Amino acid sequence: MSTSYRIGLVGKPSVGKSSFFNAATMNDVPEGAYPFTTIDPSVGEAYVRVDCAAPEFDEECTPNVGYCDHGTRFVPTKLVDVAGLIPGAHEGNGLGNQFLSDLNETDVLVHVVDFSGETDSEGEPTEGHDPRDDIAFLEEELDQWYLGVLEKGINRYESGYTTEDDAIEEELAEQMSAFKTNEDEIKRLIRRVDVGFEPEAWDEDDKLELAREIRKETKPMVIAANKMDTPEAQENYEVITSDPDYEHLTIVPCSAHAEKALKSADQAGVVDYRPGDDDFEIVGDISGEQEQGLEQIRDFLTEYGATGVQAALETALFDVLGVVPVFPGGANGLGNERGEVLPDCYLIPPNSTAEDFAYSLHSDIGDGFLHAIDCRSNRQLGKDYEVESRDVIEVITTN
Repeated sequence: MSTSYRIGLVGKPSVGKSSFFNAATMNDVPEGAYPFTTIDPSVGEAYVRVDCAAPEFDEECTPNVGYCDHGTRFVPTKLVDVAGLIPGAHEGNGLGNQFLSDLNETDVLVHVVDFSGETDSEGEPTEGHDPRDDIAFLEEELDQWYLGVLEKGINRYESGYTTEDDAIEEELAEQMSAFKTNEDEIKRLIRRVDVGFEPEAWDEDDKLELAREIRKETKPMVIAANKMDTPEAQENYEVITSDPDYEHLTIVPCSAHAEKALKSADQAGVVDYRPGDDDFEIVGDISGEQEQGLEQIRDFLTEYGATGVQAALETALFDVLGVVPVFPGGANGLGNERGEVLPDCYLIPPNSTAEDFAYSLHSDIGDGFLHAIDCRSNRQLGKDYEVESRDVIEVITTN
């Protein structure tokens, strides 16, 4: 019940973005080392892991969507493979306009970067390319896009379209509403960059700084440092993660290739592997060469704790967006009238209240909200109770 969140997967051509998408969703998207393999935004179902609450009640859950594996609940979320990132996308180059509108449908971004430095800024094979250039390139494209929209709002404000008592934050919030921002947020960000509320006094740097702050707030980003199974990538990772200029970014070491190989081997009955785990077991007959390949992957898992594909998605939703997983309970604690046990796990926004949770179940349930019950302690919860991660909550409603 969590498909309202959409993680956008971005990156220049040939960095392993399709491999990452396929590994995360195991859907068949064509992979190829040339630009625009992925012309349409592919939307796939990926999963994030939540510790299931059922074992605490000595129960076994029966999920409606996703699945549960030994007490780990795999909850579905949407992964959008956004095509067309090339220099000048914000000016409409390549698939630029399509790229930006697809991007706007997402809540958080995972930027797949080739940390091995083996693809240049156009996605062509090279050696020694600095991954920092790619990180900066995406941020600059987005900043310029935001700046263009911001300037339209400033122009409208200055040309007198608005009534005299309209404040600049109202005009900008309306102009930038597609970015899911609002007046209060714009006001807070104008204060943060400390440019004052008189746009005629803003210079080009002020406008860019404000555009960047709005972008960082409304399109938060995780960097998937891909191809980390190469020595060059590992070297670059050490350098970049210790560079203070990159402290504002969350960087997750990753090998999409390793995740894809393990999932394929698991489906073929060769290994026993659960996505996101730090190890696997070889259970089928394999050649010496296959075993060697798998042992190299095992070394990578030992070094980095996992392939990083699951970690990147979960970091984006849980750490960066602060999304809260909640289980709706039933009249007998966990079940519902159909005898299902914890059939759903909802992913809801941070700082949600019990009443907000009721509305996420159904508007009628929210409208008739009386109180909620914490199924672990049987404590009654008022409408302002702030929901916590993995709460099991029954909602009592007149509807």
